[in-house]
Order: sequence, then C-alpha cells, then structure tokens
Amino acid sequence: MSDHGLTTKHAARLAKEGWLERLGHGAYTLPAETLDRDASIAWLVPAVSGLHVAGKTALSWRGVRHNLAFRETLTLWGDKPAKLPAWFTTRFPSHYQATHLFDARMPPELGIAPLPGGRPDVPVSTPERALLELLSDVGNRQTLEEAKHLVEGARSLRLPLLDELFSYLTRIKVVRLAYAVADELNLPWKSIARQHSERLGGGKRWVSVGKTGERLDLKRNP
Repeated sequence: MSDHGLTTKHAARLAKEGWLERLGHGAYTLPAETLDRDASIAWLVPAVSGLHVAGKTALSWRGVRHNLAFRETLTLWGDKPAKLPAWFTTRFPSHYQATHLFDARMPPELGIAPLPGGRPDVPVSTPERALLELLSDVGNRQTLEEAKHLVEGARSLRLPLLDELFSYLTRIKVVRLAYAVADELNLPWKSIARQHSERLGGGKRWVSVGKTGERLDLKRNP
C-alpha cells in the first residue's frame, strides 16, 4: 500500500470504514478475502531472518510423503528465535524453530530454492537439506519410524549437494542418525554419511531420550 502512497493512517482509516480488514501489525486484507498460504509465507520472509519451509513440510511439498495429514502443520525454520503472527498461525497451523545444523560459513542459500512452478519468493529446502532437518527433529517432534519411511522415499537425491551439506553439518546426532538409517536401508549415500560421521567423531555412543519418549542410542561407526 505504501507503494501506492497510502500511509499507516490511511490504512487504519480504510479498516475503520470497512474497506480493509486488519490482520495484525502492518498486515491488512480485503474483507472476506481468503488468505493464500504461499503469499502469506512470502510476506513473512523479509520479517524473519532465514525463514524457509523446512524438514517434513519441504519434503511433502517436493513430493516425498508417508502419511497424509488431515490438516498440515507447516514446518518453518529460521536463523533466530521469532514468534509468527497469530493471524498466520490461526489460518495456517505452523511450527517455527531456529535450529542451527550447519557451520556459520555455509552459504545461507545452500540447499534452499523455490518450488518448480511455485512462487519465487517462497524459499523451500531441497530434499537433500530437508532430509537433514527432518533427522534433526527425530525424538522431538518427529518419530524415527516415520523419518525412516520418508528418507527411504527421498529418491534421486543429488549426491554432490548432499555431500556439500554434510561437510558443513555440525550436529553429531544428525550425522550418526543419517548414517544409521542409510546403512539400515542400504541407501546409495551411506558412504557419504559414514565419511562425515567419522569426520565429526565424538564419543563411542550418543544417547538421548527426546520429547516423544523415543530413545536414540547411536554408536560410532563399527
């Protein structure tokens, strides 16, 4: 609206007179307008550093699914803790997190791209990055069983990109879990995961009981 010469006062007056509906701070829509999910995410991107569609949602949007949810809960990641506006989360159930998996030297756009044919201003993790984000959530919001199904369903991964993402990975849990799942399912990238698991090293075992109650007991490579 500011591009068309409307000030904040003008917008407030239009909302008061019923020409606009105020969603929240700085956000308006036309009365009775149905909000578009992707347009709403695009509106949030400049306001939340590093915001992108991640993990399970990114895999689903790129065609990798296990169980179809009755109502999708969006998985959104960003660089810093933030609270998404209520008008957005009410219409689009979402979970936002700021989890740092990678070294700060990694180019922030690595493994993030718009969907083919989608909005160019909606960043979405590629399958290679989404897979690592998914494994990071195992034990917290994600069960190991479903994660295995999704990882197995992620076909045609670009191994050079996956290798590059692994090279910046800093989480021992994620790299060991990636290797354990790839080895169990005999996936073509298990040697890449093993190599980076050895690179990160760590103790003989990595044990954790997450919020889901699942116990993860990840050993070093035999």
